[in-house]
Amino acid sequence: HDVRYVGNRYTLNYLDNRYMDIARCNNAIKYLPESSIPESSKRALLGQYYAMRAMVYLELVKVYGGVPLVLEPQDPSQLTAKGRASAKKCFDVIVDDLTKAMEFLKDVNWSGDNWGRISYAAAAALKGKALLYWASPQFNPLSDPRHPYDQSRWQLALQANKEAYDIATAAGHSLVTDYGKIFQTKGTANKETLISRPYSNTRQARGHDEERKSRPSSEGGSPYIGYRATLKLLQAYSMKDGNRIDESGQYSYDDVLFWKDRDPRFDATFAYNGASWPLSNNNRRKQWTYVGATSEGAGWGVYTKKFTTPELALGSVPYSSNIGGSGMDWIEMRLAEVILNYAESASEAGDLTTAKEMIRLIRKRAGIEQGMNDYGLGSVNSVESMRSLLLNERMVEFAFENKRNSDLRRTRNWHLLSGEQIETIQIEPAGGTASEMTATRSQLETINPATGAMFREGIDINNKQTYLTYFKPYTILPQPNGFRVIDIPEYHTFYTFHNDFVWRGEDIYPTIGWEGGVFDPLDNQD
Repeated sequence: HDVRYVGNRYTLNYLDNRYMDIARCNNAIKYLPESSIPESSKRALLGQYYAMRAMVYLELVKVYGGVPLVLEPQDPSQLTAKGRASAKKCFDVIVDDLTKAMEFLKDVNWSGDNWGRISYAAAAALKGKALLYWASPQFNPLSDPRHPYDQSRWQLALQANKEAYDIATAAGHSLVTDYGKIFQTKGTANKETLISRPYSNTRQARGHDEERKSRPSSEGGSPYIGYRATLKLLQAYSMKDGNRIDESGQYSYDDVLFWKDRDPRFDATFAYNGASWPLSNNNRRKQWTYVGATSEGAGWGVYTKKFTTPELALGSVPYSSNIGGSGMDWIEMRLAEVILNYAESASEAGDLTTAKEMIRLIRKRAGIEQGMNDYGLGSVNSVESMRSLLLNERMVEFAFENKRNSDLRRTRNWHLLSGEQIETIQIEPAGGTASEMTATRSQLETINPATGAMFREGIDINNKQTYLTYFKPYTILPQPNGFRVIDIPEYHTFYTFHNDFVWRGEDIYPTIGWEGGVFDPLDNQD
């Protein structure tokens, strides 16, 4: 148990280990009932510990499929892993823990400095999420002769996610009206938040450096490649009427003006060439992304503005000496995820009407128009077409929120990326030769003495003829340096354990598909 991958190496430090988190929970669950603290405090603490143990095991099971189950206190420096439980056994424990957490937390209301603790609604949302995973193809394959598909799991997931939605809304949770403000809204003011890790830009060692990683160079940033949008992500966003960019509707997709008439979440998430991106309290500020743009070193065609703070001054961007930055909270789970979990469970359980009702909530909040195709849902008339729409909807709604990889694995779509390249886009000034492009760039950046602004600030980027006078259509960059064509074997749906973990444990066998693999996570051998 005392081996964990950290950075690019494995460490034997047992404090850097998921099972250390589990050990803390085990100790609390075992010994809190014996303590002399007030019963109300005892119940509130137990509810949190049961929920957190379930959270850790769910994260492990999502990756490995079956893990050693340690449910009693042990000396963390003397742990010996013994055997891998099946996925079913792990989910039984996870769901039971969350059921107990809900019981303990039902009458607990956190406020003030206690905001951010696991609540009754959060525990219910986690239970719905766990049962969604148990019902999904990763653990419930649609066609596998070794493991017959179990439709009844979706009914359990539907019941749990409906309950989670009802509990959350009854507790006052609601969608943040402006999608672009979700991560800019901190603490109790954010009614969409269910599970969040609070941060601060004034408390020592309680901040982060995400503002700098998101911002462009001109605003004190050092853009991080992980926030660079792929072409695939850019094309995943629908038009304003909810129809895909390859569907006919009220709006037509333009591959040059690719941002025009799109799902409003596109503009809320991305800063493209000439887009409005208020930063440092400058509400008139525009972002220019063409190659060679003054003060912009990255040369990216599109930046991500989802995790930036418009009112934060340039000088306050750096996070140094464990202080500074934006102090933005990290939202691990929000009501939108519960809604889409509910929608997916309903669809798979045969209730397409409820599924569409839930998705309309998400799309209406986004600002998508009803149009002639019911927010883009009118042509969705089967569970298969709904699966495709929901996977794409989650990609858009949760862009850069660390959910895409899990969704692809959960739906057994991850290996289908094999053969694809990670394509991005680049914008260049108009001109057939290097000297012509330089001349265009010079014209764009000529300063008007009367206003002090560059010429480019007055360009109407939504006029195609005008845009093409100064910029070329985007070009596709097929692969960033150091990246290869995607190659994901199907057996990577479940990972295996590192040899260090296997050797230091007892009866820990590799996962099927991997070298020496004999352990099938979906075999119910318990």
